[in-house]
Amino acid sequence: MTERTRWLEQDQQRSWRALLMGMTLLQDRLDADLRRRFDLSLPEYEVLVRLSENGGQLRMAQLADAMAHSRSRVTHTISRMQKSGLVERTESPEDGRGVVAKMTDEGMDLLVRAAPVHVTGVRDYLLDLVSPDDFAAVGRVFDAVSDHLVECHPAIEMRNPPAT
Repeated sequence: MTERTRWLEQDQQRSWRALLMGMTLLQDRLDADLRRRFDLSLPEYEVLVRLSENGGQLRMAQLADAMAHSRSRVTHTISRMQKSGLVERTESPEDGRGVVAKMTDEGMDLLVRAAPVHVTGVRDYLLDLVSPDDFAAVGRVFDAVSDHLVECHPAIEMRNPPAT
């Protein structure tokens, strides 16, 4: 038995396309602001934020999971940032096997300077354009989406196999 495709209705299609376009334009603008002012990409900024929120360091696997990026993508980003002196890689002090990304003083200094520009962009390009209720609704929607997609993500399932 074949399953029938549940096509999007016209208003759903319009909203879906607006979401895609808006997210693309928003990320492009936030990225351009950081690159222009600090020669820092949006993913690199996010790495600095994640590290700062975790005592300045995180295992590479945890960083990839926190950013919902592949490990290879995070490895490439960290390599670029290491060449710029923003982070360094060390062995895990816990077991000596894992690799830890650690923010340098230069990385922290850049984060402190870049954060106000990023936050201003988030406000100018998103928050100030919608009501608090609408923004809260967006948060609820994407909490549900994230929860569902993390739960059924193949890489997560491999790390947490079902109990038999």
